[in-house]
Amino acid sequence: MARTEKRRVIAVEEHFATEQYWREIEDLAVAPGEEIEQEFVLNFPKNPRMRLRLSDIPTRLSEMDTAGVDLSVLSLNPPGVQLYADAARATELARGMNDTLADIIRRHPGRFAGLGAVAPQDPEAAAAEVSRVMGTPGFGGILIGSHTHGHYLDEPEMEPLLAALEREDATLYLHPRSPSPQMLAPFRDYGMVAALWGFQAEVGTHAIRLILSGTLDRHPNLRIVLGHLGEGLPFWLWRLDNIHEKTYRWAGDLLGMAELELKPSEYVLRNFTFTTSGMCDPDVFAYTLGKVGAERLMFAVDYPYEDSHVATAFLDALDLTDEQRALVSHANAERLFRVPRTATRE
Repeated sequence: MARTEKRRVIAVEEHFATEQYWREIEDLAVAPGEEIEQEFVLNFPKNPRMRLRLSDIPTRLSEMDTAGVDLSVLSLNPPGVQLYADAARATELARGMNDTLADIIRRHPGRFAGLGAVAPQDPEAAAAEVSRVMGTPGFGGILIGSHTHGHYLDEPEMEPLLAALEREDATLYLHPRSPSPQMLAPFRDYGMVAALWGFQAEVGTHAIRLILSGTLDRHPNLRIVLGHLGEGLPFWLWRLDNIHEKTYRWAGDLLGMAELELKPSEYVLRNFTFTTSGMCDPDVFAYTLGKVGAERLMFAVDYPYEDSHVATAFLDALDLTDEQRALVSHANAERLFRVPRTATRE
């Protein structure tokens, strides 16, 4: 049923940046193959409306209030610090932005929570920052913008970072970004490189790598969040199981496939939660709800790139039971991101 009474609404994929951040990244060197995304990132502050929405807290709070969003889980505007060639400088920048976000959370009680930024360019330093961030009030997880210089979280060198996420009980929001340099070429045309198509193709591929590599057997308690109602994964669950079983049996050794403890779909249903960010289609939501259940769905806007009013109107109109609505609107976010169930708003 559609919502008939006020219920807490938490939006979990909401991005921020600061004037200091724009200044610091302007002259930072990016890794080879990352130039096109750096151009994209540096275009944001040239758009006055986008710059205001990313960096001005009163503007953000005003839209939250008029749209009915009680609390936003903020994260540094993706891909955060992952473009940059100097790992030490990227690590320093991530740390500074996390401190800035902690201050925003402190100054606005009950309105914001945080997802920390890390620089996977140095997995050991990123692991240390996970531990630091998760000891900071208001933070409930880490956001990573898919690949880092074409490298993925299933690769052996990323093991310290994954171990830290699991050890610190930090939920990982695996956010899209433009495809990695090694798969970028077909996406350069027709506007496909970013949110139109490249984002979901990139991060969906990353999620499948985590499943098929056996990474989630080594880290069974790792919690991963995907936006856009699962980046296509719910639609592919049956086929993933079907084709994986046959391919492993026929050519597993030839293709270097890992032996998995579970079916691919079972990892999705155990380790992943999906959000509604930028996907206000009631039919797609209903399908995803049927595949994964309300326990694995959360509300998000994708501010500042989407309109909070459109997103909350979509949420209000969904055909949900009271229990399902509570899970999607706030309860799952409270659990996954350590958001206090009752918070004092300023």
